[in-house]
Amino acid sequence: MGDYQGAIADYGKVIQIDPQYANAYINRGLVKYNSGDYQGAIADYNKAIEINPQSALAYTNRGLAKDDLGDQQGSIADYTKAIEINPQSARAYYNRGNAKSDLKDYQGAIADYTKAIEISPQFALAYTNRGVAKYDLEDYQGAIVDHAKAIEISPQFALAFANRGDSKRRLGNEKDACTDYKKSASLGYQGAAQWLNSAGGAWCRNMR
Repeated sequence: MGDYQGAIADYGKVIQIDPQYANAYINRGLVKYNSGDYQGAIADYNKAIEINPQSALAYTNRGLAKDDLGDQQGSIADYTKAIEINPQSARAYYNRGNAKSDLKDYQGAIADYTKAIEISPQFALAYTNRGVAKYDLEDYQGAIVDHAKAIEISPQFALAFANRGDSKRRLGNEKDACTDYKKSASLGYQGAAQWLNSAGGAWCRNMR
């Protein structure tokens, strides 16, 4: 854990010296966000936006805090504003996709992940989250393709292996699914490791 209080105090001193320094509010907001103080983070991002209404980063970061507070509609509005300011923000599209997915708007989420990938073709998280949205729409083959691409980009991406395993299992390919689950666990994904050690995962644990 970092020294959040110390960092917050340091940014407070910077703001005292220059109250119109929007980036100091953004940075302090990020520290508050990382410490779990989402409301405090939003207050700082609000101030940054008041000083600089064209700060796509402040809107994107405020959207994240709203999302974590369960305000997906508010977060989508912020990501949309960030995209309006900076149409090349892959992160804003990706985050908006996550919020849409939370609201079960899987088609909308896929469109946003696709846009993020167009902007940033090596965005492994966007591929695997698009795969999860396809899984939720029962497009298991499409999901497998996306998770495989995420793994190609980031071969140590443990969650992508587990997600691909889920889709393979849905298609009845339990042997290959099991291989993915075991790889995911070996790379450190606790969800896969715990499942393998559970009664439900016994069939895979014992598979040779």
